[in-house]
Amino acid sequence: MSNPFSLEGKVALVTGANTGLGQGIAVALAQAGADIAAAGISPPTETEAKVKALGRRFVSIEANLTSIEPVARLLQETLDGLGGLDILVNNAGLIRRADAVDFSEQDWDDVMNVNIKSAFFLSQAVGRHFIAQGSGKIINIASMLSFQGGIRVPSYTASKSGIAGITRLLANEWAGKGVNINAIAPGYMATDNTAQLRADEARNKAILDRIPAARWGEPSDLGGTAVFLASRASDYVNGAVIPVDGGWLAR
Repeated sequence: MSNPFSLEGKVALVTGANTGLGQGIAVALAQAGADIAAAGISPPTETEAKVKALGRRFVSIEANLTSIEPVARLLQETLDGLGGLDILVNNAGLIRRADAVDFSEQDWDDVMNVNIKSAFFLSQAVGRHFIAQGSGKIINIASMLSFQGGIRVPSYTASKSGIAGITRLLANEWAGKGVNINAIAPGYMATDNTAQLRADEARNKAILDRIPAARWGEPSDLGGTAVFLASRASDYVNGAVIPVDGGWLAR
């Protein structure tokens, strides 16, 4: 039997792949054999260099997912540039922080538009393609706040709770059509989105004190789970939300 974790000959579209978690996932998929289409608002220069150094093809697609306008184009440019599509990773995301009593409508809409609305409609467009070809993998990026309430991030919590919900909904509808839809819920990761928390000495200590692994996660920590969910090894995994959190939820 060939390696069930191999992604040789596969094409992955990863949103928000220029830095952080998206870059870590894109590189891990490329290490497993996939060619990569990276979508985002800024050029993924570093990600492109890492992927090409592995001998994989790479396509960069400029797209602002604060609206769903680019959705059809993302799919078409991936197909045109790489000749197919087998894996979608909905990673692009925003976070805005303020007390709930002060939270603005603009901060609510901005976060919800990227984190849940665009993720759903991109999944819909790609899902049609996957259903037509009889196979495909969709990996949504959830959060600890898909399970917990958090503080000072109302729209982020709502959007990531929604991601867990649509992951299960799409699995219910599409698992029988050869499409696997699952999610990864990262714990506290050392990325731009958590820079404020890590800079706050008291919050940083409180977070680390609760993580059994006793460290912040790195983008590369998501790689193994992403490869698993993108590969044949996960063909009977549907609607799962898998924490990669250093043990945070077990505490």
